[in-house]
Amino acid sequence: MSEIPHIPVLYREVLDVAKNIGKGIIVDCTMGYGGHSSMMLEDNPNVRLIGIDQDATAIEFSTNRLEPFKDRVDIKKGRFSNIIKDIVKEYDIENIKLVLADIGVSSLQLDQKERGFSYESDNLDMRMDKDAPLSAGEVVNNYSKFELENILREYGELRNYKKIADVIVKNRPFNSAKELSECVKPFMPRGKKIHPATLLMQAIRIEVNDELGELKALLDTIKEARLPNAKIAIISFHSLEDRIVKQTFATWAKSCICDPQAMRCTCGNNHALGKILTKKPITAAEDELKQNPRSRSAKLRVFQMDIK
Repeated sequence: MSEIPHIPVLYREVLDVAKNIGKGIIVDCTMGYGGHSSMMLEDNPNVRLIGIDQDATAIEFSTNRLEPFKDRVDIKKGRFSNIIKDIVKEYDIENIKLVLADIGVSSLQLDQKERGFSYESDNLDMRMDKDAPLSAGEVVNNYSKFELENILREYGELRNYKKIADVIVKNRPFNSAKELSECVKPFMPRGKKIHPATLLMQAIRIEVNDELGELKALLDTIKEARLPNAKIAIISFHSLEDRIVKQTFATWAKSCICDPQAMRCTCGNNHALGKILTKKPITAAEDELKQNPRSRSAKLRVFQMDIK
């Protein structure tokens, strides 16, 4: 783990969002390998950075990587939905200029097959926090058929979720992600550029780590904190996450919150928390797609808080 393993997704676009901050605080909610963090610190010599990750391996790696900036870095371990609440209490919220979250599984976790995130892994784990109680093995081998159907439908968006759940229940227990993916492979959708088991693995991973709940909690906390002038930048990797971010930003941007059927506005028409800076999500340029195939599904949306 001594070598820097990859370039973070949408790195130029993230640096563009962070430029001209001047002084203030950047919160990197999903520090991972510290790629975005190190680049933003390099580009913004007067900012402080608070890095958050629930993965002890990520924290150890990033602590070493960010050593040159140690006087401007504060690293915290835990779920970002919880840590962000402490941050808004501990720091002057007027100094928070950017909150960045790169949602989903990190390259660090994907690269380590023993973590169980890959369909080629020899175990069933998928915990972003290795101390968390719920693992992929628990979900796959102990959830009821009805519970499996729910997560395959909601989180994997699989049309034949009932059949896949039935196959899993009839063939369990499974000891590895490789064994599971091979078993369900004949029943998974074809014709895409992704491995047939990708959506299955996605559904289980989201359940294990409560990824959508974490994202919603983060956005709720940001709204409640009423950060007066921060940019909120969210990178998502699948439609479920992107839909939550898109709809939340749209709600934040509404000035009038009256019932659409109301004859006239009675709410004061002054409820907007700011404005959306990205009418459409920002995606990776062609050269990045060639360099880093994982960036092909990355979408960046940015909201500018403007609370008087």
